[in-house]
Amino acid sequence: MFVHIGDDICLLSDKIIGVFDLESATISDITKDFLNTAEKNLEVTYLSEEVPRTFVVALDGAKPDIYLSATQPLTIQRRLGVIEDTKE
Repeated sequence: MFVHIGDDICLLSDKIIGVFDLESATISDITKDFLNTAEKNLEVTYLSEEVPRTFVVALDGAKPDIYLSATQPLTIQRRLGVIEDTKE
């Protein structure tokens, strides 16, 4: 199944390793180092000129691909079916 993660980008759901809230995940120095290294190695794709809220890690080959998206992480997680919509 393809999952829309922002802009015009869709990824195969089985290639997505994780969907992370950028603000809360970057509290960790390990996560900051991971993203900085990926950016230096040109492995980060910015999906919008808006402030990114989410980073998605996908694996389609030897190296991970990181996508920074303005789409809310919960929205992408719902599209993946990781969490259910809690509308009452």
